[in-house]
Amino acid sequence: MTLPIFAGFTFLGTAYGILMRSSGFSFLYPVLMSLTIFAGSMEFVTVNLLMEAFDPLHAFLMTLMVNARHLFYGISMMEKYRGTGLKKFYLIFGMCDESFSINCSAKIPEGVDKGWYMFFVTLLNHAYWVLGATLGAVLGEFITWNTKGLDFVMTALFLVIFLNQWEQRKGHLPAVIGVVVSVICLIVFGPDQFILPSMALILAVLTMCRRRLETEAGKAAAGTEDAEREGGEPG
Repeated sequence: MTLPIFAGFTFLGTAYGILMRSSGFSFLYPVLMSLTIFAGSMEFVTVNLLMEAFDPLHAFLMTLMVNARHLFYGISMMEKYRGTGLKKFYLIFGMCDESFSINCSAKIPEGVDKGWYMFFVTLLNHAYWVLGATLGAVLGEFITWNTKGLDFVMTALFLVIFLNQWEQRKGHLPAVIGVVVSVICLIVFGPDQFILPSMALILAVLTMCRRRLETEAGKAAAGTEDAEREGGEPG
C-alpha cells in the first residue's frame, strides 16, 4: 500500500537533498532535517529560511501557514489513535499527508493490531523520505539539478490516492464536498492562501452533514454484510 509513496517520496526527497547541497549546505543538513522535521513542503521552504536573516517569528508563521492542515488531520485522527499506547507519540510526530490518507481510510484486517499497522505505515513513509533526502545529499555533491516543478509528483500521488478511495467507497459526498469547497476557496483566496480556509470550511460542512454521512455509512456497511452472507451461502 505504501509503494506508490515510496516512489514519490524517494524522487522528491532526492530533489530536496540535491537542492540543499546546491544551496551550499553540508550533507548532514538534509539528512537531519528529514529525520526531525519530516514535513516535505516545509523542508523545501526551510532552504530559503536558512539563507535569510534570522527571524524566528517569520519562520513560525510560515510553518503554521504551510502545515496548518495538520491541525485538522490531528482532530480527525483522535479516535483512530485512541488505545495505541506509546506508539501514539510517534504516530502524532510522523503524521504526514500520505500517512494520514492511508491510516484514515485503510480497512485493517481482523486480527491485526491497528496501532502497529498505523505505526509501520508511518515508519515506512518516514524512512522513504529520509532515504530520498540522503540519496539526494550524496548525489548533490556531484551534480546540480533544477528542481522547479518536481513537487508536482506529490500532486499526482494525491490524485491517485483520491481516485483509489473514490473507487472503494460507495458514498462520494465527502469527496465531492472537499473538491467543491477547495475550488471555491481557491477562487476566492488564491493559490497561496486557500488551504487553511478550505480546511476550516470542509470541517464545518462535514460536521453539519455528519448525521447524514453516518446514516449512509451504516446502510453501506449493512449492504456489504448482506452481500457477503448471500455470497457465502451454497446455491
